[in-house]
Amino acid sequence: MNIYWTVYGVLIIAGGVMGFVKAKSKASLIAGTISGLLIIASGYGIEQGIKIWILVGHLVSLMLLVKFSVGYLKTRKPFPSLMIIPLTLAGTIHTLYLVLK
Repeated sequence: MNIYWTVYGVLIIAGGVMGFVKAKSKASLIAGTISGLLIIASGYGIEQGIKIWILVGHLVSLMLLVKFSVGYLKTRKPFPSLMIIPLTLAGTIHTLYLVLK
């Protein structure tokens, strides 16, 4: 499986766990785990040639990009937004490239 998708998914899951540990946010834990697992599954599906996973990976990346960008603009707190935004931007660009390829 593409290492990018695995690392990206694991980092998203870790972010959800950190949100739970720091703020006791069950929403962060659930959203981070679901998003991370979908990203990992997307990587696997894309490698298997299943086209729908490109769309899933793109939508999850795009939603995370919007969520963390809006969060940063509201709070101006660099953590976790400025760590997640580059990852989600790269994921969004990568899946868009796969769609247009």
